[in-house]
Amino acid sequence: MASPASGQTPEPQPSTDWREEIADGEAERFEAHAQELLQLQRRNARGGRPSRALHAKGMPGVEAVFTVHADLPAIARVGLFSRPGSYRTFVRFSNGSGARQDDRKPDIRGVALKLMGVTGRKLIPGMEDALTQDFLLIRTPATPVRDADEFMALVRASTSPVTGLPRLLRQLGPLRLVTLLARAMRSLAPIDSLATTSFYSALPIRFGDHAVHYALRPHTLREAGDCRGSGPDYLAQDLAVRLRNGPVSYDFQIQFYTDPVNTPIEDASVEWKESHSPFVTVGHLSLLQQDVASPAARRLSEFIETLSFDPWQALTMFRPLGNMMRARNVAYRVSTQAREAAPEPNGDELLG
Repeated sequence: MASPASGQTPEPQPSTDWREEIADGEAERFEAHAQELLQLQRRNARGGRPSRALHAKGMPGVEAVFTVHADLPAIARVGLFSRPGSYRTFVRFSNGSGARQDDRKPDIRGVALKLMGVTGRKLIPGMEDALTQDFLLIRTPATPVRDADEFMALVRASTSPVTGLPRLLRQLGPLRLVTLLARAMRSLAPIDSLATTSFYSALPIRFGDHAVHYALRPHTLREAGDCRGSGPDYLAQDLAVRLRNGPVSYDFQIQFYTDPVNTPIEDASVEWKESHSPFVTVGHLSLLQQDVASPAARRLSEFIETLSFDPWQALTMFRPLGNMMRARNVAYRVSTQAREAAPEPNGDELLG
């Protein structure tokens, strides 16, 4: 690689020098956090069968095709991205709350992908031979919180403000609390359409010897008055109208770790700026044209609701990284068991 001209700052380059920092007592804290979320999950069930502890309300689950591009740069040819190909995919859009609330209420929005037919050893014990790979994303490129401890403090404050907010203030101090709440409010801002929204991992995963964030970038751009639904389920209505008219597509992109300051592994509140680490497009997600109100589509959506979506349901070379991801490894397993999620699909399900 050519040296920069005199006086110019060299462009940041992908680095393999990333590392995780695991604090003393972390495993015990994560187990306690998982049990606390389990209690929230049970309370929200109101005596019925528990749903997800968070992201409880799913929009219609839909079928898609995930395509890996040909001629990727060598640095991106890892795991399922090693060669071009297409994978049947189940997609679940969701609101972040643990309650199935009105789409018009402030909330985090997310999307989860489950690719099928992905060979190779997986991470979760007992599921090493599963043929699925999950990718989970939210609508912001970073989270309001630095780590799992701050996340749980924010959950307590949102579910029990009278006791939770003073506790959060004592834990964080006034300056950090103001910063966190401001970022949280921005992450809850409304969106017009799932089809015109970008989604981000916001947390890193291993990518062979490197570490990356990943994202979905919509092909359809937002236009004024573009929302095609109204009422408490307007996001699902809008998506349904679009899918009746044709497919909805996104680019799947990755950005590489460069250094611990600009692309930290452990601090989830720091956005990995595109100006510092540009995204590389490695694939394409296409939600197939479909009538989500048809009996077959409804059966498919109901089936997708029974599945678990877990960042740790992944190839070993895509192992999740950082404090928040390690906490998820415990919490997702507890939640999945509590609601008796369906086994991993094999991709041959004929639900029509």
